[in-house]
This record gives sequence, C-alpha cells and structure tokens, in this order.
Amino acid sequence: MTSTASPSKGQFRDENELYDDINNGGTHEKVSERIRQRLLDRGVSFFANDNVSECIEEGELEELQIEVAEKVGDLLKSLVIDLDNDHNTADTAQRVAKMYLNEVFKGRYHNQPKITSFPNVKHLDEIYTVGPITVRSACSHHFVPIMGSCWIGVKPGKRVIGLSKFARVADWVFSRPHIQEEAVMILADEIERLCEPQGVGIILKAEHYCMKLRGVKEPHCSMVNSVVRGDFRHDPSLKQEFFELVHQQENALSR
Repeated sequence: MTSTASPSKGQFRDENELYDDINNGGTHEKVSERIRQRLLDRGVSFFANDNVSECIEEGELEELQIEVAEKVGDLLKSLVIDLDNDHNTADTAQRVAKMYLNEVFKGRYHNQPKITSFPNVKHLDEIYTVGPITVRSACSHHFVPIMGSCWIGVKPGKRVIGLSKFARVADWVFSRPHIQEEAVMILADEIERLCEPQGVGIILKAEHYCMKLRGVKEPHCSMVNSVVRGDFRHDPSLKQEFFELVHQQENALSR
C-alpha cells in the first residue's frame, strides 16, 4: 500500500486575531515575494493552474492570507467603495482572501489530498467509469466560475485507488484558475501518476460564466472536451466503449 501527499501546511490562527493584524495596518514583509523567489530558484513553474504547495513553508499560508486581504482591500478602494462605512463590504477583503487560498484556488496552495493506492492483485483489466463528478473551477481569463461535470474512465494497470479518490483528485485539480482544455490534461496526468493505468479517458462538460455573465452573455452555451490516453487512444473499440458507458450513465441519471 502506498499513499501520496502530506497534510496541508500552516494552521491559521484565530480569525479575529488575523483580521486585527490586517485592520491595524501593520507592516508585513511580502511573503509572496519569498515564495516567488523560492519557485524561481528551484525552477518550478507557477502558472495559474500549477500547484505551488511544495514551495510554501510552514506558516506562510497564514502570511499570504494577510497579504492577499490587503491587496483585495486596495482593489475595493480603487473601485470607489466606502470600506469605512459600508457594512456590507467591511470584511469582504478578508473573506475573499480566505476563499481564494482555502477554497476556490486551494488546488494551487494546498497539497494533494491523501490518496492511497493498492496493487492490482487480481490483475483487473476491464474498464470502468466514475461520474458524473461535480466540477467547480474558475476561468483564468476573468476569475469567474466554471461549473460542470466530468467522467473518468480507467483500464486498470499496476495499481488501483478507491472510487471516492477520483472525486477528491478532481476537486483538487479543478480548484485553480483554468482553461478547460488544459484542466482535463492535468487531471489525466494525476490519474496516470496515481494508478499507472493501461488506459485513461476523461470527458468534461462545463458552463463558463465568462460567457454567461459578461461578453456575449449566452446563458445556454456549454463546452465539452475529452482526453484519451494509453489503450483508450490506440484501441478505437475501447475508446468507443468508454464513451458508451458515459452515455449510459447520463441516461440512467436522467430517468
């Protein structure tokens, strides 16, 4: 039995104490600069959809939340919002900072959740699909929601993981700023790393609020894309079986 990932780094202090630090306007060394320099020194990519948790040291998420809250406060002031007297936005900067680091973009700043894999002792080689798995992400162009569902198909290889773990990995991967085409590739990379499957396929269907809330304001448009690897890519009949299983799952849920 093997497992991946370690516990999340940095326990946050009491929120009132944290927010007092922000509101008192204390001077803080920019933790973002320390982390960025660490990333550069190690040659680690830090694109919007990368995970950078390995370069965040103990306690630095707490510092980063303070810094982000300060910057969000500056943004709100630049939007000419009266933060001193508007009761609705008095603590918005702190809430947004906490939301970005620990919820919406947690896949950037936190380690992958613990995933235990097991040897494929029975040499299972029939494909199976898991889904629909709810997808919650954000468009890296406008930072507005991407909401949808994904299906994961696997032809087992050397190792297997529990069904619920697919949902945990998907949530971790999608909780970052993304474009949909790259998100499915990153998820496929993680599934391959965890399971070493003979084949993997992913279908993602999502609505993009950058199209629903702004721009063309098209309320009914969605995007569907897929990635197939290994035996799913090289064996047309296996690929067809994967798509058919997903279709059957959709039909079963719609009854």
